[in-house]
Amino acid sequence: MADQKDLDYTYSLIDKIFRFSFGETGDFSGAMYNGDFSLSLEQAQRQKHEFIAESLNIGKGSRVLDIGCGWGPFLKYIREIGGEGVGLTLSTKQLEACKKNGFEAHLKDCRKIKPDTFGLFDAVSCIGAFEAFCSREEWEAGKQDDVYNAFFKVVSNVLPVGARMYLQSMTFGKNMIDPEGIDINAEKSSDAYILALMGRTFPGSWLPYSEDQITANAKPFFRLISSSNGRLDYIETQNNGQINGVNLVFVNIYSI
Repeated sequence: MADQKDLDYTYSLIDKIFRFSFGETGDFSGAMYNGDFSLSLEQAQRQKHEFIAESLNIGKGSRVLDIGCGWGPFLKYIREIGGEGVGLTLSTKQLEACKKNGFEAHLKDCRKIKPDTFGLFDAVSCIGAFEAFCSREEWEAGKQDDVYNAFFKVVSNVLPVGARMYLQSMTFGKNMIDPEGIDINAEKSSDAYILALMGRTFPGSWLPYSEDQITANAKPFFRLISSSNGRLDYIETQNNGQINGVNLVFVNIYSI
């Protein structure tokens, strides 16, 4: 899993650039256009937040744990609808920004939370952080499923029966190249180069291989309610092309 040093390298180093580019809360994860690409990025992000809140059945008075809260965009939305959000991040600059804007956030590894850490929650959101939970080294050691299974167990322990979790994650797609071919010296328009660049930009991170892998590891603790592929939404959000072997999926699951 990406540790604090990794997350600080990625997000604290470019903190000001992200917030200047995407607003004070740095909302840059895959938005939700639902086919209407005339929407502004801000409108599409708002639409995503509304969708997440509806999927989680949260509203006024709801208490939500936002794992990998970033600069606090969903924490802001939770506050706007009258809920209470608690965010977790491993980036010192993200934590600083969250606190500056009045959000409750903690510099804490999500794997170490227990029911008595913050108490129980009505729902959990994890928007774009799942990609950082398994490193390439853990994948090479055959530990990826164990990493994901342990994560879902931790989350289930802070939710009552019937509560929901929302997960947004990129996955490797069917066109994923052989990892041995990933090369920073490859042609710059190739998947081999872009994946190598991603590896340097996001150290400690390795994507799941499919939505099925995610749901299989969640299954002992959660039941899948719905899922959707946000590939086109992600392309529009980044406005910078897309790697052939990467998909973005939105997954909703809830406690059994």
